[in-house]
Amino acid sequence: MITHLVFWRVKDEALGLTKMELISKMKSDLEALNGVIPEIRHLSVGVNRKASEFASDLALTSRFDSWEDLGRYAAHPAHQEVVAFVGQIVDERRVVDFEG
Repeated sequence: MITHLVFWRVKDEALGLTKMELISKMKSDLEALNGVIPEIRHLSVGVNRKASEFASDLALTSRFDSWEDLGRYAAHPAHQEVVAFVGQIVDERRVVDFEG
């Protein structure tokens, strides 16, 4: 099993939306990938509730059967559409991918 973790810090404002509006849309868009991309075995998005200089605003946890399935997820047009939006609204992105 492959686990794909992503953490983001979202801009205070972008595309005419407030930070909380951006976070809400991003969470909704990511969760909507469930059932659309068949390689996803698990996908959940959490919004940080404890402010800290070290904290991210959102975290994605997703799981795949193989590295190839992770690659197909990454290249899928529905995922790429979300990636295009996210690229406009985040200041920072961190990723951890591991097997086990």
